[in-house]
Amino acid sequence: MKDSIHATRRTFLKRSAASAFAFTIVPRHVLGGEGQTPPSEKITLAGIGIGGVGHGQLKDCATTGFQIAALCDVDDLHAKKTYDFFPQARRYRDFRELLATEGNKIDAVYCGTPDHTHAIITLAALRAKKHVCCVKPLTRTVEECRAVAAAAKQAGVATQVTARPNTSEEGCRTCELIAAGAIGAVREVHVWSCRPVWPQGMPGRPAGEDPVPGTLDWKLWIGPAPMRPFKNVWPEGSPIPDMPPKNWGGRAVYHPFNFRGWWDFGTGALGDMGCHYLNTPYRALKLGYPSRISASTSKRFDESFPLASIVTYDYPAREGLPEVRVVWYDGGLRPPRPREMAGELPDEGVLYVGDEGKMVFENIVDPARAAKFASVPRTLPRRAGTWGEWLTACRGGEPAGCAFDWAGPLTEFVLLGNIALRTGQQIEYDAAAMRITNAPEADALLRQPYQNGWSLA
Repeated sequence: MKDSIHATRRTFLKRSAASAFAFTIVPRHVLGGEGQTPPSEKITLAGIGIGGVGHGQLKDCATTGFQIAALCDVDDLHAKKTYDFFPQARRYRDFRELLATEGNKIDAVYCGTPDHTHAIITLAALRAKKHVCCVKPLTRTVEECRAVAAAAKQAGVATQVTARPNTSEEGCRTCELIAAGAIGAVREVHVWSCRPVWPQGMPGRPAGEDPVPGTLDWKLWIGPAPMRPFKNVWPEGSPIPDMPPKNWGGRAVYHPFNFRGWWDFGTGALGDMGCHYLNTPYRALKLGYPSRISASTSKRFDESFPLASIVTYDYPAREGLPEVRVVWYDGGLRPPRPREMAGELPDEGVLYVGDEGKMVFENIVDPARAAKFASVPRTLPRRAGTWGEWLTACRGGEPAGCAFDWAGPLTEFVLLGNIALRTGQQIEYDAAAMRITNAPEADALLRQPYQNGWSLA
């Protein structure tokens, strides 16, 4: 099989960042009216949440053609490397001040904050009529997701989510082969990730409280989540699982990076990687919304994600395609290796199971069948990747491949899975009504109250 079958998250992010892009210079009048930025001008960008992944992604934005005009982060120390890299950019700690001050100076906003503050920042930017790119997943709750999608539609601006592009060579080839019947009707999709690479499975919070560093605005970091005392690092001997060997957040309790393991702030392994790996299956199989979701997990805890989980989604028949089951695995779990497959499954991947064959990513497992379908025409346009697609959209061109209207159902995929694994219940979902019909306690998790004076309004 090709090397791409063994691609890791780092590999595909590098591929996405390195993608070339192209656009056509056209007159201002074809871009949708007054106020649009002509292609001959730079799109001025403000970055909010610029430590962590924000550092590299803003560098990618600058390389692609955005002008980084303003930067904002609640932690001056964590953001220092980005401030130093863009010394010309004006600096802020509160995103509301940035938007109020920079309103006439910026065209677009990048949001790279923890999951629990995505909605308040993207909504504020959309209401200010700014183009918006948000790191995945789009939101932390389904109610937030619907609110953000509606606001994007009303604003009429260019949006994007940083999911693995389904418009890449790999994504397009997968769609072309499945549409050509290369493995027959697809009945199952198995998706797995080696995540988490942060502590989770914690039986509770660490005791006590640490002084908040002067470089950090803890209240602003907490945002709409329930307030809790600041803790810097886990004390030695704390009753938590061993730190993952690749943990990028060290012994930090919440910030930086380790917010992902807590229900109040993150969306776990599904939220981290589900939008990446399901983006292409959603396109290839026209998935939409699942009707039934169930989960099995390692031990569940009130405040943190389990160490490992398997989440099963059932999708109804749609647009001439049969019912399909999608199964998610994390925490080191993965599906059985297909009998036809030489070698082992990669650490992270997507396995399509059809009536007549199997594929891992875009690679047909059976060599004879792969040869038979090698000549399937490449009919889908390969696009510029996350940043090039968004830049083109900001300039008035084709919408980005993971614009908010597309990212909405993709985000609900991960959020519904988290509700199933959090409650331990099989849930029945009515997407049109945004309602879990069989479990009131699960239905309540579609929306969660905002705290500390914040609201979605």
